[in-house]
Amino acid sequence: MRAEKTQILNDVGNMLSGSEYIFMCTYKGLKVKEISELRKLLAQQKAICKVLKNRIVRKAAEQKGIAGLSDLKIAGDTAFIFGKGDASQVAKVIVGFAKTHQPLSPKMGLLDGALIKAEDVKAVSEMPPLNVLRAQLLGLLQAPGRNLVTILNTKASEIVNVLNAFKNKLEENK
Repeated sequence: MRAEKTQILNDVGNMLSGSEYIFMCTYKGLKVKEISELRKLLAQQKAICKVLKNRIVRKAAEQKGIAGLSDLKIAGDTAFIFGKGDASQVAKVIVGFAKTHQPLSPKMGLLDGALIKAEDVKAVSEMPPLNVLRAQLLGLLQAPGRNLVTILNTKASEIVNVLNAFKNKLEENK
């Protein structure tokens, strides 16, 4: 294999293996200006959009041992969107951009080593951001302890209220 091709395979493989998520989209029919706009929106989410040959991606994935991509038969013009961080925010950008620019549509993705379909990319886009999910999880974990303290405090406050009522009644009788 020529040195240039080997270098390209290594570069693509490093990009793919260093990513936490990969989304694949059909982009045929988008104008250069629209693709540039999409790339700017994705860059705000720390994601990169590259148009790569499907065969090169498959070979690079095979070399790096990315099982989901190396076995995948990708057809047609494909834009690969990858990066690190919150995948739901990137999926939200893709789906939102696809609503206003019809030629763009998600094909599939690779999330946590599992292949997801186009419908799943849309479902991921509807998820709240990662920080919100963490806050919700923390709230769920804290709820039992908070409820227990509330119940214990309620019983103690009821005893105090009964004693105060008894004290008030004694004061009235004097």
